[in-house]
Amino acid sequence: MNLHADYSQRIVLNHNDLPWVPSPEAGVHRRMLDRRGDEVARATSIVRYEPGAKFAAHTHDLGEEIFVVEGVFEDEHGRYPQGSWIRSPHMSQHQPFSREGCTIFVKTGHLLA
Repeated sequence: MNLHADYSQRIVLNHNDLPWVPSPEAGVHRRMLDRRGDEVARATSIVRYEPGAKFAAHTHDLGEEIFVVEGVFEDEHGRYPQGSWIRSPHMSQHQPFSREGCTIFVKTGHLLA
């Protein structure tokens, strides 16, 4: 999938105008801002975890950055309330979830190894 994948072009959009798309995991939805690739991709998304939702353990080739917009995002490494920023390096692994629900800004596959 290629969505706004031409990085030479300026893109302006409001994520509130985009549909929530189900992820492969129940209770986790995303609004895709840009994407180059399929499920493992260089991508930028707004992701919403319903209370109690979790995502399977996975590895991030070329890293991941997360900013917690609202709620509390969690993984086996910690608990991250609203306003937290997490940067995980190339080949980092985690199993994310949210007991109370959260909305996060996520960027993956963009950090040099």
